[in-house]
Order: sequence, then C-alpha cells, then structure tokens
Amino acid sequence: MIVDDNVGIAKMRQSSAPVTNPHRIPTIVRITASREPSRRMSGLTMYRMRVATCLALLAALAGARPANAGALEEGAERYRPYLIDGVGSALAGARALQERAAAADLAGAKKAWLSARAGWERSEVFTTGFVPELDAQIDAWPNAESGFHAIEAKLFGAGTTDVNADAVALVGHLSDLNGRLKDIKLTPQGLLDGTVRLAYEVGESKADGGESRISGTSLDDMRNNIAGIEFAYHTIFSAALNTVDGKLDEMVTNRIERLQAIVATPDLPHVDIADLRRTSEELVVALQGASAKLGLQRPTLEAQAR
Repeated sequence: MIVDDNVGIAKMRQSSAPVTNPHRIPTIVRITASREPSRRMSGLTMYRMRVATCLALLAALAGARPANAGALEEGAERYRPYLIDGVGSALAGARALQERAAAADLAGAKKAWLSARAGWERSEVFTTGFVPELDAQIDAWPNAESGFHAIEAKLFGAGTTDVNADAVALVGHLSDLNGRLKDIKLTPQGLLDGTVRLAYEVGESKADGGESRISGTSLDDMRNNIAGIEFAYHTIFSAALNTVDGKLDEMVTNRIERLQAIVATPDLPHVDIADLRRTSEELVVALQGASAKLGLQRPTLEAQAR
C-alpha cells in the first residue's frame, strides 16, 4: 500500500503491470492507400473506415461519461426524509432528556441521551458539511464544553442530572437545525464529501474508544454512522455510479457491508480495529475514485461548503 500525503490515508496499489487510462482517447491509426492501383482503397471505403473508427471511439468514451447530474439531485432529495427523521429523533430525545433531568431521573436522562445520540449519529453525513456552526455547538469533540459531550460527562461521568443549561441549549440548537431541513439545499457534492469524511472518521477517530468514551456508546456511534453512510450511498450515488462503472459500485457496496460486519460484535473490544481502519480507508479511496465518474469533485477530508 502507498500513502497519499494530501489526505493522509493508505491507498491500495493495483498491480505492477502497466495500467491503461480508461479515459484516454484511443489513437486513430492513419491508413495510407497502397501505390498499387489494384490495392488502392476508394474514397468511399476510406470514409466508411473513418466513420467506423469514430463510432468505436464514441463507444469507448461512453463508459467514461459522468453520471447524470439530475439523477444525483433527485437522489439527494430522496435522502432528505431520512435526514429529517434522524434529526427529529435527536430533538425528541433531547427534549426527553431535558424533562428527565429536571425530574432528577438519572436513569431516564441517560436513556434519553442515548436516544438523541443515535438520531444524531445517523445524520452525520450531512451535519459537518452543511451546518458546521451548529455541528460545533451540538457535537463538539474532543472539547466537551457544550452539546452532547458536556451532558455526557455529567450524566455518565459525574452521575448528576445538573444539566439543565446544557440541555436547554442542546434542544435549542437541534430545534434550529430541524427547522432548516425542509428548505436547505442538499447538494450531491456536499453529501459525497460528508460520506467520505464520515467513512474516514469511523476508522480513525472512533475505533480506539471514540467520542463517547464516558458513556461507552462508541460502538453504537459507529453502527449508526455506517447506517447513515449506507443509506446515503445507496439512495444518492449507487444507481448513478452503476450505470458508468458497475465494478466500482460493487466495490463501494462491498466495503460498506464489510464495515457493517466488523461492528456487528457484542462490544468494542471484539472489534477488529486493524480491519476496521483498513476497510474504512479502502472505502474512502473507492468513493474518491467514484467522484469523477459521478461528475463531482474529488472529496477531501477537510470540511468545506460545496
């Protein structure tokens, strides 16, 4: 494997055999008529050969055409109800958390926190790229001065329900986000960027204990993240990619399924961390490779609005 210094992740080297660029326009061989009159090609024959060559060229290039932009935009709209459901679930959990904490019900507040957290983690394909300012207030990490992790430290760490101010702020931020979701423009580029960043995050920052160390829910975080990745990919990108490169679509699907299998363990210590990171990196590379065929820019691991 080789390392791409631009993104800091491992990439698979194909084989040592020379690789032909599938997008390179084939060389058109010039055919020169023989000087012998008996073998000289007529003008009509030459014309027919040039037409046949051009048709072959068009056929070769057909597989390299980017996916239809309209299909991706329609897919992004089909993703919206899933996003609204996830954020709505997080908001409902946060409201229940506020209520249970006010009643000094520690067990109930913890349960509500877990419910809110699950809805949020399913939505992270969207959150970091489209609403970074709210993401920082709702899910700041490793800085746990606000949002989910400030509340987590008190509920699960200190064992106290004294979280009213934090809970009020969390409900307010989630309400703000929830109110924007019907109108915010969901771009295929932004959603692909978010899918790639989340795939990388699953393998790199959550495998060793992850964000939710105090509550011990990092395994559930990863499962919900991968569920969000799977839904986004198959709702928005898979069909479009399959029309231009079925093998690459199959590769992406295989890596997502492999991630799901890796985290289908009873607890975090049973997760094969090396396999998780390797599969995460392979998924990132495959999605970055798919971007050109989808007619999109190559995703990076840095959050940026696109």
